[in-house]
Amino acid sequence: MLIAQVIILITLVLMISGKVPLYLTAFIGATVAALAAGFPMVAAWAPAGYEGPFVMGLLQANGLHPVILDMLGVLLFIGIMEKVGFLNCIILKIIRIGHKMGEGPGVATAGGIAAGIIGGMTGFTQPAITGVVTGPPAVEMGVDKNRVAGILAHAGHLGNLGGFTHPTIVAVVAMTGIAWGPTNLVGIIVALSIFAASFFRVRAMMKKEGTLGKKIEMNLETSDIPFGKALLPFLVLITAFIFGVPVVMAGIGSALLVVLMSVRDFKQGERGMMEGLGRITVPLFATVAFLFMAGIVREIGLIDILVRSEDGVVVGGALYGAMSAGPMVLLLIMFLVGSVAGLVTQSNGASIPFILPVLLALLEAGVNPVAAAVAAAGGPAIMQYYLTGGPVAALSTVIPIIPGSDLKLANRFQRPSILCGMGVLLIIVIVLGVVMPHGIQV
Repeated sequence: MLIAQVIILITLVLMISGKVPLYLTAFIGATVAALAAGFPMVAAWAPAGYEGPFVMGLLQANGLHPVILDMLGVLLFIGIMEKVGFLNCIILKIIRIGHKMGEGPGVATAGGIAAGIIGGMTGFTQPAITGVVTGPPAVEMGVDKNRVAGILAHAGHLGNLGGFTHPTIVAVVAMTGIAWGPTNLVGIIVALSIFAASFFRVRAMMKKEGTLGKKIEMNLETSDIPFGKALLPFLVLITAFIFGVPVVMAGIGSALLVVLMSVRDFKQGERGMMEGLGRITVPLFATVAFLFMAGIVREIGLIDILVRSEDGVVVGGALYGAMSAGPMVLLLIMFLVGSVAGLVTQSNGASIPFILPVLLALLEAGVNPVAAAVAAAGGPAIMQYYLTGGPVAALSTVIPIIPGSDLKLANRFQRPSILCGMGVLLIIVIVLGVVMPHGIQV
């Protein structure tokens, strides 16, 4: 077991280094650790009288998780929404609302939110997609180029924490065993608070500078689909979530509704739905790898070093003192670890090696899984953007489409708004720690 624990620690260090493939390293490291611990690969390889776990058994139990099935339902729904033009209709409506606000900050904010919705639903958050349409007009309306770029690039916050497809969010939801919904809702609230902070900051700056109020005509793409018709399937999906319909059933049912509303035959509709499943490959492998690794981490006793339990009572471990102070302290530790991981790695995915052991320890200690998931997932998803504007599909992709903008200056503008979002996230974590105390499962 000691050798297996060392192998897992080496695996985590390699993952943290960023010099190795993240998901493959988790998968291979967990397998080697399991074999080193003496776990047979399959039952046929076990010695007589062996009653312990099997490597393949742990893979099936910890990798093939129900959250993957839920993702199938959501992506089937998103696939057909894109295919028939309903999603594009909703995006255009959001941009038009921003334009009707009559000022540059509204146009830039609408473009960022629209890109965030696309990213959250499709797994591809590219603010340049909507920024091409909304960025230049916002600049013409008097908004500073760097501020426009900064607002547009906030899309990543919404796409990461508010969406359904980022591997880290999928892994955290699966590890904690919660349903889809709580992390998405928190992600939407936090992301919108960041957009709101930048929106009102820019308005205040422009009012002080005397540049607020300029209006121009925008050539916006139009859609033949009525907005109410396009929005209805989303409302049905959300209502189904609220009333406890299984996510996969809600997704498939809403997808079938889209097929009926778009007057397509079911064979065409099925093809459109299946196109959405092409996006599941990365989160699927990430979920299998991380959950398999989590299972090995538990079995080799590494979590016992942090939290040792007997009959459900915490009696030792590195987090014992914090646990005795209450679950709130553990949640704050998780929030801090995740936030620092996102800040240092500048990557939501690369934060997993940091947050995984602490998250598992919290769950072992009995901290409410919803609160633990929010504390673990929120910090990395937000703070990855703080130092440089984030990874590839973020601020660096917006700068080229806003001529004259500068990445460093745009990122400097973003930082106060990002900290505002982190403050909102911290408040939510504290509230969850109060209303979802130790031991309550939802």
